[in-house]
Amino acid sequence: MGSVEGIIRQKLEQAFSPAYLEVINESASHSVPEGSESHFKVVMVTDRFVGKSAVQRHQAIYAVVAEQLQQSVHALALHTYAPDEWSDKKSAPDSPPCLGGSK
Repeated sequence: MGSVEGIIRQKLEQAFSPAYLEVINESASHSVPEGSESHFKVVMVTDRFVGKSAVQRHQAIYAVVAEQLQQSVHALALHTYAPDEWSDKKSAPDSPPCLGGSK
């Protein structure tokens, strides 16, 4: 079946045909067992986000990766851009440091 990261990448590529896509496994910077695939950051640029609100963009992504969210993904940071928005930025914000589950 492949890694969770690979599955997320494949599903997003098929659903959105992005001009730019990063799927980053950030699990190692969280309080999870080594080798976990539970915390991800997605940076995606696609024409399909033109005219869509942030909520609509996130809902579209959640629908595509719903199975992974129900199974093994605990956190999914989304940075979504239309091409004209991305041309001004060219990078997404860094994720904040993990404070652990008890903080």
